[in-house]
Amino acid sequence: MSQIETFYEVMRRQGITRRSFLKYCSLTAAALGLGPTFAPQIAHAMETKERTPVLWLHGLECTCCSESFIRSAHPLVKDVVLSMISLDYDDTLMASAGHQAEEVLHETIKKYKGKYILAVEGNPPLNEDGMFCISGGKPFVEKLKYAAKDAAAIIAWGSCASWGCVQAARPNPTQAVPIHKVITDKPIIKVPGCPPIAEVMTGVITYMLTFGKMPELDRQGRPKMFYSQRIHDKCYRRPHFDAGQFVEQWDDEGARKGYCLYKVGCKGPTTYNACSTVRWNEGVSFPIQAGHGCIGCSEDGFWDKGSFYDRLSNIPQFGIEKNADEIGTAVAGGVGAAIAAHAAVSAIKRAQHKGDQES
Repeated sequence: MSQIETFYEVMRRQGITRRSFLKYCSLTAAALGLGPTFAPQIAHAMETKERTPVLWLHGLECTCCSESFIRSAHPLVKDVVLSMISLDYDDTLMASAGHQAEEVLHETIKKYKGKYILAVEGNPPLNEDGMFCISGGKPFVEKLKYAAKDAAAIIAWGSCASWGCVQAARPNPTQAVPIHKVITDKPIIKVPGCPPIAEVMTGVITYMLTFGKMPELDRQGRPKMFYSQRIHDKCYRRPHFDAGQFVEQWDDEGARKGYCLYKVGCKGPTTYNACSTVRWNEGVSFPIQAGHGCIGCSEDGFWDKGSFYDRLSNIPQFGIEKNADEIGTAVAGGVGAAIAAHAAVSAIKRAQHKGDQES
């Protein structure tokens, strides 16, 4: 085809009504946290913009990002893959293989130079000239550089591509590195998590295709719309944290009552992700709701920060239940000390004033 179809054209060809299309745009705006006023803007973009070619590369990884992506419900991944983007190359999902698949990669790069999105799952190993990961007969690091050179934008899927993850954990015999250590001349959108939430992945792509630009990123390169708050901030167990009610050990009374999991290793207070709001499996649950603390998988170097069940830092909390008496005593002691100090100063001033009068 000389021209790639628009998203709307593909949907209409598939029998989707105009009414359903507009409903989809409203749901997409809500999923991105943009509000209903952005729905017409999304609809206009879908009607006029060509679908964007996407190349999806796989380095050292376990394919969990792809497994997460294909389970997205809002928007449905079939709408993203089959309608919104032209997924020209993905050696996990595409039907072709071998030389045929590699030819598709080269053809897309040549035909859509400067227009395609490069999505990277996994990371490149640098030891032994990259020979620990061979793709298409060449070290993956070479394939990554080749595909990134003319990409319009680069997305690092998951903690492997974003931070290095388990492959880069000590002692890192393959010298695996995140992709920003190799691609240094282009901005990279990092979507960390092991794996990332499905709706976060499709949400990032939807935003880029709708507005023709990258979402606003934080200082680490993560989309603020999904990574601007700690899991702790919106966790339904947060009131128990504030009340000083903790699970002390697994299956104790606190665990059965749904108390906070911080003392048994939950990394929610130091982890930025949308797990406690977007959740998993179409919004059904997330690890903390299932009774297991957050392991901080979306944070840099989480594999090297000790046991998943050790408390890493001393996060202060008020502790209504456990510390009220102590806080009350401390406050009373502070007030008493202040009164005593004030009395002492007053006595000194009176003595000085009396001495001045006598002299």
